[in-house]
Amino acid sequence: MGIEEQRDELDRAVEGQTVCTCLAATAAEHGDEPAYSDRIDGRWRTLTWAETRTRALETAAGFAALGLEPGDVVALMMPNRSEHVLADLGAVHAGGVPTTVYATLAPDQVAYVAGHCEARYAVLDGADQLARWQPVLDRLPHLRKIIVVDAAACPDDDDRYLSWDTFTALGRGELAADPAAIDRRWQAVTPADTVTLLYTSGTTGDPKGVLITHSMVLHEAAMVQRSSVLPDHPSGVSYLPFAHIADRVLSYYLPVRLAAHVHFCLDPAQLTTVLAEVRPHSFFGVPRVWEKIMAGIQAVLSAEQDPAKKAAVAAALDAGRAYVSGQEFGNTLTPEVAAAFEKADAAVLTPMRALLGLDRVRQASSAAAPLPVEVARFFAGLGLKIFDAYGMTETTGAITANLADSFKLGTVGRPFDGVELTLAEDGEILVRGATCTPGYLNRPEATADLIDADGWVHTGDVGRLDEDGFLTVVDRKKELIITAGGENIAPSMIENHLKEHPLVGQALAFGDRRPYVVALITLDGEVAPVWAAAHGIETTDLAALAEHPLVLEEVAKAVEDANARLARVQQVKKWRLLPAEWTAESEELTPTLKLRRRVVHGKYAEALDALYAG
Repeated sequence: MGIEEQRDELDRAVEGQTVCTCLAATAAEHGDEPAYSDRIDGRWRTLTWAETRTRALETAAGFAALGLEPGDVVALMMPNRSEHVLADLGAVHAGGVPTTVYATLAPDQVAYVAGHCEARYAVLDGADQLARWQPVLDRLPHLRKIIVVDAAACPDDDDRYLSWDTFTALGRGELAADPAAIDRRWQAVTPADTVTLLYTSGTTGDPKGVLITHSMVLHEAAMVQRSSVLPDHPSGVSYLPFAHIADRVLSYYLPVRLAAHVHFCLDPAQLTTVLAEVRPHSFFGVPRVWEKIMAGIQAVLSAEQDPAKKAAVAAALDAGRAYVSGQEFGNTLTPEVAAAFEKADAAVLTPMRALLGLDRVRQASSAAAPLPVEVARFFAGLGLKIFDAYGMTETTGAITANLADSFKLGTVGRPFDGVELTLAEDGEILVRGATCTPGYLNRPEATADLIDADGWVHTGDVGRLDEDGFLTVVDRKKELIITAGGENIAPSMIENHLKEHPLVGQALAFGDRRPYVVALITLDGEVAPVWAAAHGIETTDLAALAEHPLVLEEVAKAVEDANARLARVQQVKKWRLLPAEWTAESEELTPTLKLRRRVVHGKYAEALDALYAG
């Protein structure tokens, strides 16, 4: 089937639909199925799909009662919880435009985003979020009302504030009094209307507001659904911010189509607990999440003292890797390898996956940045195939993916049905299709840079297509290192090799216009203390560990191992282990855990210069 036929099929699948009409259909057909669950005080509280739609309409009526007009922006700053989805759905059904704001933004950043989109309403979780908004309220003249989910944190001496309970009670009363008024609102919403405004996480410069329509998210959901191997009404876990397009698609828009059951993990630190309780059918993690899970497993395995147990686990992992390798595109799975895996899976691998809560996973995926192939092969050893995908906010998430019947580890797969993908002369990945944004809010010059006259979206990523059509992302176009000797080097490849060692939390390769490559390295805050204890080091302080001879020796081995897999010009000649972690709060990472290279270059300019001194 050609691309045009694929597009026609997808167009027919979502023709005339909006998120509002999809929710209405799902509530009518699967109203008793569980939709969203919150874990509160160790117990799960669940909304069905019928309840979700009723609550969404009540929330819409609440916004309408507060004066929301079609097109008004509603800013949301909350963790992953049912109220987040209900506020979003309520804004959409009232004709508004929700935008989730990363909860790690500093007040000045909040002021920029909320001011740029002229947000009329804000829904905030509690005291922490208020502390990020209140210092800049005088810079937000368009903001009319702030709704606070935590009633105890809601100021009661200022009529700009409203508690969530009061707000929803208002909406409930308004809906009961005049349900037709809200029906008219959501029925007036069209596929071309903006369903959400998402601000890029800003690896360089100010974030840009990406316009995403109902048609775009429903095309994306339909593309993902066509390639799915999930059962009816699958269960999943939502823990990544809804400011992240991936979790919006997987935990919001797609579940509305599938009548799936989403379990919220309010605190990412509780993810392992939630996974063990939910045992989801699907699980998505950005590469850093998979790397941290891998590091935790490796730390446990390295602490095992029983030689027989260690040998049994090693043999089982080998069987898992061989099994997954046999299924990769172009390979053949032999009966002998399948039989060895079946035996290892029953005795060792299934119990290991069960300890992680991943024993029922049929679809494990990763995106946001390329998943290091060694991480993928590690999980292959557990019998878990992580299907890497590629996309961006501007394409409504994934536009290529590895699939169950066609995958190659180390690549981001092939284009979804209906997606056109090509490489420019300089290797930049260009995309065209129904999920591509019409542009950035109030940024015509940036939009012109993004979308050319022929409709191609310029991703800014450099890629490589193999003979079977599988895409490998090499690096960001503007982040390529060009050394003093004129060599073009992809820093992410070097960094991924360094981060394969469980002790390494983050790494930055540097060398633009310099004679050689150097690296800044941080320890993994969870793994380092465990590793230290296993090696007889008493301190758990990261700063102290960063200076300990045994730790430095081990990190030196990590650098040596990475260099052994790199060309001479790519090898790290000097490095420094830093005394603290990099986080979104400390601004070296974006909220989606990608490096903010300019921030690191600026904050650690002296350290980088010192690596070239002498």
